Amino acid sequence: MVLTKAGKALMPYVDDVLQAVLRLENFDNELSSWTGELRVGVGETLLSYKLPDILKEFHYRAPKVKLLLRSMNCYEIRDELLQGKLDIGVFYNDIGGLGSSLEMKSMGEYPLVLVASPSIAAQYKDFVSPHRELSIPFIINEPNCIFRQLFERYLRERSIILDHTIELWSIETIKRMVASDVGVSFLPRFTVEEELQKGVLTEIPIDMKHVSITAVCSYHKHRWCSPVMSLFTHICTKNGISCPR
Repeated sequence: MVLTKAGKALMPYVDDVLQAVLRLENFDNELSSWTGELRVGVGETLLSYKLPDILKEFHYRAPKVKLLLRSMNCYEIRDELLQGKLDIGVFYNDIGGLGSSLEMKSMGEYPLVLVASPSIAAQYKDFVSPHRELSIPFIINEPNCIFRQLFERYLRERSIILDHTIELWSIETIKRMVASDVGVSFLPRFTVEEELQKGVLTEIPIDMKHVSITAVCSYHKHRWCSPVMSLFTHICTKNGISCPR
């Protein structure tokens, strides 16, 4: 089924009506402080390393809100925001395909690093010279992981072939495997900063032009931004900008 030309022209008016109904349904909540539910999807690395302080402040300021938090990959978050299944998504906008339907507030740009144990880094120093085969596995998340996609694209462009890929969901498990001389991984620096400082992991230089990703707090532009959504977004971005009412 597809919309007719007349149906497409009518859709903006339908959205306005639905948003007005949503405002009426939440009118009491708006008058009585922050209450209700908030559905939030978060990327695993951001949930583990960037969200704890945000969640602590949010729960302190809005203790009556039922926070429905899900750890998801970035593509799932994008799709569920567009489908209206999530109120807010915290993810990396580098995945693309966001269109013009999502409002995004930047949470910062974060560098990515190729890491290995000191012994592996000493053995496999060169990830820059092209047309090479390296007998070392790549340890990373599932195929929809944006870090994996960026690094695999880099390897293809330079015709560098690694032995195989080990897929793991937990970043902590990935780091332990890398520290145990099993392979290399490509992760946001903030996830391995402590291990790099302690010398448990070592950074291996690569020749990637743009080695960073941008985290965002996002919501659907056509969805009414409730006071609870506005509060969560403000805490995430810390820029004093709330959702438009």
